[in-house]
Parts: sequence; structure tokens; C-alpha cells
Amino acid sequence: MGTYSAKDLQVLEGLEPVRRRPGMYIGSTTSTGLHHLVWEILDNCVDEALNGHCDTIEITFEKDGGITINDNGRGIPIDTFAKTKKSAMEVLFTTLHSGGKFSEDNYKVSGGLHGVGMAVVCALSESLTATSKRDGFEWTQSYSQGKPLTKLKKGKAVRSYGTSIYFKPDPKIFSNVKFNIQAILEQAESKAFLNKGLKIVVSGISEKKEFQYPNGIQDYIEKIIGKRPPLSDTPFYIEKDDKKMRLETVFQWTSGTETIIHSYANAIKTVDGGSHETGFRNGITKALRSYIERRKLLPKSINNITGDDVREGLIAIINVYLQGDVEFQGQTKGRLNSDITSQVESIVKHSLEHYLLENQTMGDLIANRVILSAQARIASRQAKEAVQRKTNISHRLNLPGKLSDCATTDKNKAELFICEGDSAGGSSKQARDRKTQAILPIRGKILNVQTATMAKVLANTEIQNIISAVGTGLSPKFDYSKLRYGKIIIMTDADVDGAHICTLLLTFFYRCLPELITNGNLFIAQPPLYRIDSGKKLFYAIDDNEKDQIIEKLNGHKYEIGRFKGLGEMPAADLKKTTMNSQNRSLLRVAISDSENTEKTFTQLMGKDAEFRFNFIKERAEFVHDLDV
Repeated sequence: MGTYSAKDLQVLEGLEPVRRRPGMYIGSTTSTGLHHLVWEILDNCVDEALNGHCDTIEITFEKDGGITINDNGRGIPIDTFAKTKKSAMEVLFTTLHSGGKFSEDNYKVSGGLHGVGMAVVCALSESLTATSKRDGFEWTQSYSQGKPLTKLKKGKAVRSYGTSIYFKPDPKIFSNVKFNIQAILEQAESKAFLNKGLKIVVSGISEKKEFQYPNGIQDYIEKIIGKRPPLSDTPFYIEKDDKKMRLETVFQWTSGTETIIHSYANAIKTVDGGSHETGFRNGITKALRSYIERRKLLPKSINNITGDDVREGLIAIINVYLQGDVEFQGQTKGRLNSDITSQVESIVKHSLEHYLLENQTMGDLIANRVILSAQARIASRQAKEAVQRKTNISHRLNLPGKLSDCATTDKNKAELFICEGDSAGGSSKQARDRKTQAILPIRGKILNVQTATMAKVLANTEIQNIISAVGTGLSPKFDYSKLRYGKIIIMTDADVDGAHICTLLLTFFYRCLPELITNGNLFIAQPPLYRIDSGKKLFYAIDDNEKDQIIEKLNGHKYEIGRFKGLGEMPAADLKKTTMNSQNRSLLRVAISDSENTEKTFTQLMGKDAEFRFNFIKERAEFVHDLDV
């Protein structure tokens, strides 16, 4: 039996905990975590603007892969911090839980609350240089991996004030340190929308961008709505300023079915919602229910109006500014936990209900829109129940005829591979582990569920086979406990047709079985496109980039390249070794990091309106280097 004593304990000094466990501070070391570094610095600049000290922010993409963010605010303090005898700047960048936002004296409203943002960015950067303009001079200090490289340097005399921070993420922490320009442009634009009059300039890209909106979120909703037909000429706008909370919200119903709700707290995007969004949802639901009841508009065939009925076709932005202690969930601030649900609900309910009663023509129009949503919901549920009964009966009798099931009944070990066509199915059956791996071939490209009615979706043979094989059924009778396979793996050819089939399957799971994505059961296999033989050495490459890298590493040795035309033509041994054997394969887990952008992507790229796809292709055409036609 081993011993465990005080000598086995470790005390991590300084910012070492951040470098050891970065996920605790930025969520992950993926692209999401990488960009969280940018948001931390940008949010500090926005905090200066929120408190009336800054009106311009500039973001510059540097040629070395770093990024510089500066503002014309008050500048970072540079005087000596009494407890440590170090400059305030050095304390802020090298010490967790240090900052000026724990008190309301310096920042009445703030998005940065934990005093870890700048220190975390410093800890996870290969290099960082901070410059502060204040007290008549320019002050600079450089850092690397959370440690100062230089002392605070006094530079040239200046009359202006402001802060400039350059940093370059550490490749030892992040596998990919390349910033997504589009994501940063979108974030910069949203910050400008949320702060009326604030100018945010993005440079160092092919075309310099400048964002400034005098009407704030009222300009924002016009951009989001775009060409969707609105029910009213102008959006609903509510602004309420209380002692500890200022609420600003704008919303509008459209004739479409897509629901988009953007929520923010102190200019921080709360991607997971929270108390302010819950209050907003409750408020509009109660307002419409009350209006429909007072006007006696509800048909006898409908028992009640649900929140989903009210929100169908709704585009909304809700932004709250809170003073004092603001409670976010975790350092990444994805959800607001402050107890303001009832306060927001009351404001929204009374404001909207009063408007609808004062403008009954518009009120009836929106009410009828909500009632139609309820009728469609009931019809959809009845269609699902009919197919559910049929599926349950057939499931008791037998599973889909094309399914080659596995032997194990332990769903945690069982895997279902969905592949395209009988040919690929044949290769997969030869390559599989019969004990744990099941194969379900589907016939070509399945129905696009984004554009089809639920009745048509549920009548499709291929979709019926998938539902039957998976075993859970569909909402409202979805039962996760009846899931037959812990991993459901989409396995299609590594070509354009394969990508299209994969996309159609993803659309099906996202729309009809979203719980499998939420619970982490859905995966995408990564079959190779190339086989490279060099003497006794054998390599596989997923794409052209990986192929080129392998060839470069061969250093001139002779090689032969074979391209797999599809899984059906891939030898079973190759398929097993590269794609199905759990010891060697690579699987991509399907997850949703941003529910709003995911919804938008499926709606625009898989929906009926071709204009979105046309614009998407046109905007990105210049970045395509190798088109597979």
C-alpha cells in the first residue's frame, strides 16, 4: 500500500495553475478558448466605455500572428502597489484576482468581475506587451508565459490617455494559434451595437472595418432580421433604468419559424442565457397569453399557448447593465445567475401587454401568428405519435432489415456506423468488430429535413430505419434510456458527395434527435482519402494537406499514392485499420458551442431560401484554393 504524506503535496506559484489547467479559466484550449483571450482584453476596453472613459477601441491583426487591442480610456495604473512593492501594471498581469472592479468606486458597471482576465491572457501568451498612456508619459512592460521579461519602462511624453495590449498566444497551450478574423469582426460589431456611439476599428486585414451605431441594438436587430419578412413595420423597443439595473430590449416577430434570441449582461454575450433571458421569455409569453385571453381569441381546439408557440419567428436582443455584484456562471461568463428574473419579466410583460392593448390591430396580428404556431405544434405532435406507434410496433417485431447488429447489449460498448450504400456497407461489415459494432447502410442522400414537413420526414424509409435502429423514438415520446448504441458514427466517403450526405444526416439529428448531440453520442468518422506506400512504410492521409506533409517528411524517398474513391472500394483491412479500429481511428464528436450560430447555419445553408447560400458562396469564393467538382 502506497504512502501519501505532506511531501507529496504541490503548491503552484504565481500563474502556474493557469498554465497547468487552462480549461478552468478559459473553458478549453480549442479555438473557443483561444478567442476567449481576445474577449477578455476587449471586454476590459468596453468596461472603460461603459463607464464613460473611452469612445474608441482598435483591434489590429499583427503580421507575426499576434493581436493588439487598444483604447483611449484612462490607461492602466502604473504607480506602486503597496503590498507587493511592484507596479500596479505588473500586479494586474501576473497576479490572479487583482483589479479595480471589486469596488464600485472605479467601475459602476463592469463585465470583468473576477480579476483574472488580464493575468490569464498573460499566462497563456508566448509574449505580451502592455502599454499605458497616463500621467503624462507612455509606460511599457513585456511578459512571457505569465512572467515579466522587463521592468516597467517610462517612455516618451504624451498628453493622451489609453491602453494598448499586444499578445501572441502560446503554441504550447493551444494546438492552433490562428485567430478567426470573421469571429473577431462579429464580436467587435456586436460590442459596437451594444454601446451606442462607441467606435471599434479593426485593421491589419485586407479591408479595414469600422463599426459605430448611434441607435445601438435598434440598429442591431435590423441587421439580424435582414430580408426576413417582419410582422410589424418597426420592432418593439423597451428601455427601463432602475437604481441597480438598466434593461434595454428590442424584438420583432417575422413570418418565418426561426427563433433568435441574443442576450447580454454588461456588454458580455451570455451564450447560455440566464436569469435575464428567462425573465424576458416569461414576460413575452405571459403578455401574449393575457392578451389572447382578454380578446377571447383562443380556439377551442387549443388548450394552452406554450412559450415555444410565442417564440416561433421571434428575433430578440436583450441587454442588461447591472451595478454591484454581478453573478456569472464561471470565468467564461456564459450564463447570468444574478437574481433579476422576476424584475425583467415584470417590465417586459407590462410594457408589451400595454402596447398590444393600445394597438389591437397589431396585437391581433401577432396573436394569430402565435395561435397558428400552436396549431402547427399540435398537428406535428399528432403526426409524430402516429409514426411512433408504427415504429414501436415494428421495433418489437424486428429491426431494420439492412441493419447488421452487434452482439453486445451494453450500449456503452455498442457502436452504430451509418454508412452510404450497400457497397460501403459490405466493406464495413467485413472490417467491423461484430461484438460491438453495428452497420446500417442508407441509400444515398437522405431527405433534407430542414425543408420538409414532419409528416414527410417520418414517412421516409431511410429515416424510419435510423430511428428504429437508434431505439429512442422521437419527441414527445423520446426516451434516452432506450438508446441502443453509446456511439452513433456517421461514416461517409471523403469526397464532396460524402460531405453532403454527412451534412444531411447532421441536419436530421440536429432537428429530430438533438438530445443525442447534447449528450455526446454523435460522431463523425475520419476515413482517409489517400494511402501512401514508401518501401515497407505505409501512411494514410485524410486530405491534401496531410498528404503533402507526409511526402515532405519522406525526404525524397520513393513512394506511391493511392486515392480511395470511396469506402466501398477501400479494402476492408484499410478501413478497419484507419477508420473503425478504436485503437487507431480518429472520431470527431459532434457538439454545439454556440446554439444561436448553429441554428442560423442550419436555417440558412439547409433552408429553402437559396439567396443565403448564394451570398455564402460569393463571400468565401476568394478563399477556395482547391475545388473538387
